[in-house]
Amino acid sequence: MDAALRTRVKALAEMADGVQVIPLAAVRALEQEFGLSRRMVELVALEAGVLPRRYLRSYGTVGLAGQIKLLRATVAVIGLGGLGGNVVEGLARMGVGRIIAVDGDTFVDHNLNRQLLSEEAALTRSKAEVARARVAAINAAVEVVAHAVHLTPQNVEELLGGADVVVDALDRLPARLMLQDGAQRLGIPLIHGAIAGYVGQVMTILPGDAGLHAMYGDGEVPAQGIEVELGCPAATPMMVAAWQVQEVMKILLGRGQLLRNRMMLMDAEWGTVEILEIGR
Repeated sequence: MDAALRTRVKALAEMADGVQVIPLAAVRALEQEFGLSRRMVELVALEAGVLPRRYLRSYGTVGLAGQIKLLRATVAVIGLGGLGGNVVEGLARMGVGRIIAVDGDTFVDHNLNRQLLSEEAALTRSKAEVARARVAAINAAVEVVAHAVHLTPQNVEELLGGADVVVDALDRLPARLMLQDGAQRLGIPLIHGAIAGYVGQVMTILPGDAGLHAMYGDGEVPAQGIEVELGCPAATPMMVAAWQVQEVMKILLGRGQLLRNRMMLMDAEWGTVEILEIGR
């Protein structure tokens, strides 16, 4: 079947910006013709040297081999609010093949100012299920495993199982530390992000790194920080989530310098970016 599919892919391919591509309509037609998933059709096309045209604007950075890596990757996003919704959107548009989406909450009206997945029609609905529907509308090649549950010490390792990277998009410090510890036990890189007012921070924590424990120690920590007073305006989670997605891309593609043992602290109010050494 793969040989026949490759032949059909080649027959339907066209040139765009010097790259052999296959349009989305043709990919859809091949799904029906061969009874395969969208992701499988895209992988066969890529392995035949033909880029699904939906990824054309990523090609200069990602390339054919990189797009194959992304489609074969699994990323867990824990928390689907201001940060997590933007992260899920970015991963789906880049073509990360499998997203584990975890959040036990439902949407309420005060989410509407900043949470990409929230809309008036989604109020009272599960954030995890809305994330699944959103990704299906963006990129049918991406599978979403939705878990409408809260993270606990008992389920953390089960929820993260199979992930290549974990994204911390939580809003409670004890849960963040629990997530880091679970990722460490499984040997999975973690991308931390947090926001407060106009300020955001991002750090990549690899297995064996002290990470958040270098900042907060191993004792009791407050549930939340200054974000309770400063709030979360719409643009701040967009800013931080964008950097989290970039860190995920660097890990999956094996390129670039990670924010490892370095906290990027962004202050949009004053237009400053600082890099703080953490846990070296």
